[in-house]
Amino acid sequence: MTPETPPSEPNEHVDSAAAPTDSGSMSNDEDVNISLLDLLIVFAERKRLILWTTAVITVLAIMYALLLPKSYTATVTLLPPQQNSSMSTAMASQLGSMGGMAALAGGLGLRNPNDTFVGMLTSRTVEDAVVQHFGLMQVYHARYLSSARKAFEGHATVDDSAKDSLIRISIVDSDPHRAADIANGYVDQFRKLSEHLAITEASQRRLFFEQELEKAKDDLANAEEALKMTELSTGVIQPDSQARALIDSAANLRAEITARDVQIQGMQTYATAENSQLVQAQKELEGMREQLAKLGGSEEGSSGLIVPKGRVPEASLEYIRKQRDVQYYVTIFDILARQYEAAKLDEAKEGALIQVVDPAVPPDMKSSPRRTLIVLGSAIAGLLVSICCALGLTVMEHLKSVPSTNAKLLHLKRILSWKKHVAS
Repeated sequence: MTPETPPSEPNEHVDSAAAPTDSGSMSNDEDVNISLLDLLIVFAERKRLILWTTAVITVLAIMYALLLPKSYTATVTLLPPQQNSSMSTAMASQLGSMGGMAALAGGLGLRNPNDTFVGMLTSRTVEDAVVQHFGLMQVYHARYLSSARKAFEGHATVDDSAKDSLIRISIVDSDPHRAADIANGYVDQFRKLSEHLAITEASQRRLFFEQELEKAKDDLANAEEALKMTELSTGVIQPDSQARALIDSAANLRAEITARDVQIQGMQTYATAENSQLVQAQKELEGMREQLAKLGGSEEGSSGLIVPKGRVPEASLEYIRKQRDVQYYVTIFDILARQYEAAKLDEAKEGALIQVVDPAVPPDMKSSPRRTLIVLGSAIAGLLVSICCALGLTVMEHLKSVPSTNAKLLHLKRILSWKKHVAS
């Protein structure tokens, strides 16, 4: 008879098959626990290294933070002129039915108007003026103006990134009062620069008439001097009333022609050739020239005098000519002065070029250094460095304990040895 298989045998095979799975999971958990314990053991063994390294770095950070000089930040807030969008809106409405051109017209309003003023504030002219006005070459210990300007750029910040469209100028300095003075002086130097620049349409007209007015003033002074010399050489002569009336009429007409010509030149700086006002002014100028030609006068000088030479003595005629030139330049000066004042009023209506919302005041709290953050950051960095050093030393000791790895380390050390290379 063959022996019977015990009934419990299949169960034993099932148990034995299931046993390795349980032991494998237990071994994985033990490996994880052992690796965490190994790290804690390494930190415990190297606790002196970790503590001392962290302490030394923290102490050095405290000393460094205490030695840093205090800095103060003064800020002035500016309001630039608001952009007039009426022209761009009109262009967009006219080009709205032209597809791609309408998109181009709409894109005209995407430019930030503050960019022009930020560029002017950070220009070399303004920065050099600030450096020289406040003697910053001695403050920054700079030998050259360009070096002082670069140092000043590191202490000055012009920011227009805020949503309120305001421009903020921040100055960092070790003296709070000097920081506020430089910030406010920065705006003053910018205004001095902008006085000589024509940015808006009204300022362009004002600058043009200002130049013409200076020229007319010089011409009037020369004419008065010429009249004086004529009086000294010929004596004062009073011409008759009829001749004086004709001469006055010709002089006034010449002055009006010159003034209208200047007005047209000024309009051409900002208006196109199809402008209705410009076309009307040119027609009026042509009419005045025709009237002057009928009277026998000339725009260039005193030739073509209305009074015939045969009826007026030569000395009287010379005096009348000089007097007419004086009257002509007086009329020109009066007309240009009125136009200049009108341009100044138009410029004033547009508002100031740039306005101060908040002037800079001496700050009562330092802006840097932030000593607490420096010490905390250094302590954390020191802790991480010490932990890395502890792990590195432990790994090196483990590698040296393996004979094959230790031999490779010794070989690497011989290769990198400086003495070996010097001997060879």
